[in-house]
Amino acid sequence: MFPVLVDMGFLKLRTYGACMAIGFLACWWLVEKLSGRRDLSNFMVSLMLGGVLGSRIAYVIEHWRSEFAANPLNVFRIDQGGLMFYGGLILSILVFFTWCAIKKERPLALGDFFCTVVPLGHAFGRLGCFFYGCCYGKLSASRFAVRFPRHSPAWYGQIREGLIDSSAGASLPVFPVQLFEAALLLALFAALLFIYLKWRRHTAGAYLIGYAAIRVATETLRGDPRATVLGLSISQAISLTMAAFGALLLAYGQSTRHNRRG
Repeated sequence: MFPVLVDMGFLKLRTYGACMAIGFLACWWLVEKLSGRRDLSNFMVSLMLGGVLGSRIAYVIEHWRSEFAANPLNVFRIDQGGLMFYGGLILSILVFFTWCAIKKERPLALGDFFCTVVPLGHAFGRLGCFFYGCCYGKLSASRFAVRFPRHSPAWYGQIREGLIDSSAGASLPVFPVQLFEAALLLALFAALLFIYLKWRRHTAGAYLIGYAAIRVATETLRGDPRATVLGLSISQAISLTMAAFGALLLAYGQSTRHNRRG
């Protein structure tokens, strides 16, 4: 765990925020490189702000009682982590369709383009989660397990569960699910980039199905508190809905392609 990248006393640069910034800049560069367009800068900034705001709102709602009820001002301490990806995705989608309507862009074509780069930025975000210590995994005895230090989210969480006491110098070993998800996201990004460069279509549906599968799998390894719906975590429930929507997008894209040929 390496939560602070630079500490000058009067200024702290947190690794979580730095990873998010690097991920955003990497996506920005790739968007301009692939599209050849310079008019998407404001759109990218809007999507980023929507993503961060939506992620924070969703996280606060899910963790209100455990983290924010006693000190509501912590809602604004986004520098300390605490983002829920699906909340950001949902608000970013609303921003996306609003922008397309205003600018008269084709949502499906632009969606295929942007969905190609999303996993790259998300992978950097998951690295930030690891360095901060949030989104930690279940207890593990494997050689890949890691211990997070005192005052980390895993340490506090295990104290609340009665697994360790406050004198413990570190958490019990947990699975580094953040790194596992980051690796899978990079693999998904590589696959989507290949699809986009070859066909210039289908990546929106493929992304929704691909990330849904990743998230359903990684949720089973998470050790942090998870709200549930019908025996599934909220993220798993959203993932299944997202996968179904992705399948519909792929079917729609395939049918329109056949219609054009016909």
